[in-house]
Amino acid sequence: MMPTITTVSPIDSKPIITREGVTIEDLDNRVLPKAASAQREWQKNTTLADRKKIVEKFVELMTQEETMKNLAKEITEQMGRPSAYTPVEIKTAALRANTMVGYADEALARVRVDEQAKGFNKYLSSEPLGVVLIIFPWNYPYLCLMNGLIPALLAGNSVLIKPSPQTPKVADSVVDLFHKAGLPQGVLQAVHCGEPEVLEQLVTRKTVAGVSFTGSVAGGLAVQKAAVGRTIPIALELGGNDAGYVRSDVADLKATAEDVVDGAIFNTGQSCCSIERVYVDAKVYDEFVKHVEQVVKAYKVGDPFSPETQIGPLISEKAAKSVRAQIDQAVAQGAKKLIPDGHFATAEKLNPTFVGPQVLVDVNEQSDVVRQETFGPVIPIIKVSSDEEAVEKINDSDFGLTAAVWTSDLARGEELGNQIDAGTVFVNRADYPDPHLAWTGYKNSGRGVSLSKFGFEFYTKLKSHHIKDLTKA
Repeated sequence: MMPTITTVSPIDSKPIITREGVTIEDLDNRVLPKAASAQREWQKNTTLADRKKIVEKFVELMTQEETMKNLAKEITEQMGRPSAYTPVEIKTAALRANTMVGYADEALARVRVDEQAKGFNKYLSSEPLGVVLIIFPWNYPYLCLMNGLIPALLAGNSVLIKPSPQTPKVADSVVDLFHKAGLPQGVLQAVHCGEPEVLEQLVTRKTVAGVSFTGSVAGGLAVQKAAVGRTIPIALELGGNDAGYVRSDVADLKATAEDVVDGAIFNTGQSCCSIERVYVDAKVYDEFVKHVEQVVKAYKVGDPFSPETQIGPLISEKAAKSVRAQIDQAVAQGAKKLIPDGHFATAEKLNPTFVGPQVLVDVNEQSDVVRQETFGPVIPIIKVSSDEEAVEKINDSDFGLTAAVWTSDLARGEELGNQIDAGTVFVNRADYPDPHLAWTGYKNSGRGVSLSKFGFEFYTKLKSHHIKDLTKA
């Protein structure tokens, strides 16, 4: 009997989608043999130019007006992001896909070496891993999926994509669009799996040659543990506890406050690279806090299908309860809430998943809201007296995904970025993974690289070719 996976709407906590989950028997008897066979044909019978054309056609289909409108609507239905923003994810996913296509020739080119050696032909080639499993999350499903899927396909792999049970339609839509673009059957398959045991078993299968996981630290460690007896590559993009630092030389504190708030609570704060703690120079602290309070109070929280809404629900009642618990703990330890209880009461009455954004000051720096990933619309603001203190506090974290510095002195901003232990450092902006730059995390934020020309390396294995011409011996 096939297990059933039910998607519950974060908007009203009602079931909206039911899928049959795959069993390990089905994986062994159908999915994996099909993927392996398709991969061999895909690698053998297509050139990189052929694969690029299929990806480009996929992007064209995905961004057709009616299709993009439907995909965006499905994102809102499944994970609750306001409809004013969901089309942007589709457009950005297309941009990422096209960017990776643009890097493919360089990233996958043969590298010739020792060309002066007469009678020898020596070069390195990038070979596909084989069958790759990509496990991707619900919070930015198209973006996170494109990060790995495009380079994996271009390199000649076949791919199994395992979506979050919260956003199953994303996987189905991507598979359907790729088939319409000309991708052969079996090269890309969606695997709906709600049982951790089945997923763990899948990771152990010899047919699976590599696993890319984006999600929580606990989830990533579970995947790593499942693969402990194997030597396959495991890429992990995990959580973040990203910091922002506002220096005293910022020219426009109000504009900076708007940037910081957006970087902290866009997507209801449900982003691994959201700003989760803000350090502000004491000289401008009071004024900056005042601006942040005013900006947050003006936010529109409510029905995600309303075009005015900026903040929708959290993904689940469990997630909302966790965010409220962090706020309550911080207050119990001395923090002060700047957004009065009841300010967003109209929205919060819609469903228990709605949590209005909150700003906290006088925060105990050992509180969970500072030390852990909140994944919600909460902004703790902490006073510092120097650049050195700010960098020390930023680096005092188990995570290292991104960090941001706001300053009018770009040279100093870059110097501070060099001192910060994070995979991406921003100056005067935040929360923007640029596809031309490598996306990577330090410490508990994971390992491996996606995006940029380096995003192909995980999905390939190097082969050395050493050929001697006997006619010239």
